Amino acid sequence: MTFPKNIFDDSGNQAATSNIDLVCLSHLRWDFVYQRPQHLLSRFAKERRVFFVEEPIFDDERMHLDVTMRDCGVSVVVPRLPKELSNKEALDAVLFSMINRLFEEHKINEHILWYYTPMAVRWTKHLKPSAVVYDCMDELSAFRNAPRALREREAELFNRADLVFTGGHSLYEAKRHLHKNIYAFPSSIDAQHFAQARCLDSDPEDQKDIPHPRLGFFGVIDERMDIELIDEVARLRPDWHLVIIGPVVKIDEKDLPRHSNIHYLGGKSYKELPSYLAGWDVALLPFALNDSTRYISPTKTPEYLAAGCPVVSTSIRDVVRPYGELGLVHIADTPEDFAAACEAAMNDDAGSRLPSVDAFLSQTSWDQTWGRMAELIEDVVTARRGTHLAQRAFAAGASRTVSVQGYVTGD
Repeated sequence: MTFPKNIFDDSGNQAATSNIDLVCLSHLRWDFVYQRPQHLLSRFAKERRVFFVEEPIFDDERMHLDVTMRDCGVSVVVPRLPKELSNKEALDAVLFSMINRLFEEHKINEHILWYYTPMAVRWTKHLKPSAVVYDCMDELSAFRNAPRALREREAELFNRADLVFTGGHSLYEAKRHLHKNIYAFPSSIDAQHFAQARCLDSDPEDQKDIPHPRLGFFGVIDERMDIELIDEVARLRPDWHLVIIGPVVKIDEKDLPRHSNIHYLGGKSYKELPSYLAGWDVALLPFALNDSTRYISPTKTPEYLAAGCPVVSTSIRDVVRPYGELGLVHIADTPEDFAAACEAAMNDDAGSRLPSVDAFLSQTSWDQTWGRMAELIEDVVTARRGTHLAQRAFAAGASRTVSVQGYVTGD
């Protein structure tokens, strides 16, 4: 499913093609970790222009917009500002001016606004989009260092949005009373990409000398990870080796557990991940149970499964439902139970496990997710275009009526 091409032009006729662009406002960096925004927006970019507007970088250079296109066709837009620009009102005014400049220089006319950060509402609410989408992938207000005004800005965004998507079912349940057009779109999967891990037999250079059994994790290492759990599992099973892949953010690296059987390999590209997964005996979701993880729906859950790995997770709601309930993922919370679950996972019969995994994963894909989202957006754009045309027709009819009446009375 691709984004609809046949929507009405201003004359009311069917247009052969549409020039609708998508402008995304994001708190995430495009080149940081390949996740939900990249999966969805790269699909839109196959047929339409996409501008991915990141938060500013304060690097003491001249004030300008850095616009660069990635191989997938997405144009990444980074406002670069002087370090001294810290006043919030002044910053909003600058970003207001910069978004206007972006629209002018790139001739952005009809467009969709797609938000990942509600904080951008303050300097984009003057724009006149054909649709406003809020892809609420996390409960951002629960994250460390979240802006104080985030809840207020999100309330504004809910009032403005035509559609709200949530990154999981638990987040949908928490937000569904806030909007009439809200839909749950849990983490999906590019199964073919991760299934490569099932047939790879060579290790990456920095993993090949790590002994087995290997228990691995990839993702952002932040306040959502239960580092005490990692520490205790490493102590309980000194003959196991824990491979941790990903960038460390918002926590001090000095606070990470350090044992000879824990191996921090840094960040890896999306393309590289299957080669690491191929060498793991168990894949881990060692998330802490706190406010920042209450509504998460980890994208890596189906990715681990597609790679053929047995998976062990703490009791994150959107992992328990459906993966734990279907017996696709082992669930445990205490270090002792987690270690026991990992041992049980190592003894899983892949011959009986993988058919169930594949049957479940066949029901979803990022293509299917984007296709359904595109249908919903099409409905909004078409309805708004129809309302606009009806208003124009009404105004034209009223004008004609006034003219005729004026002519009669004047005579």
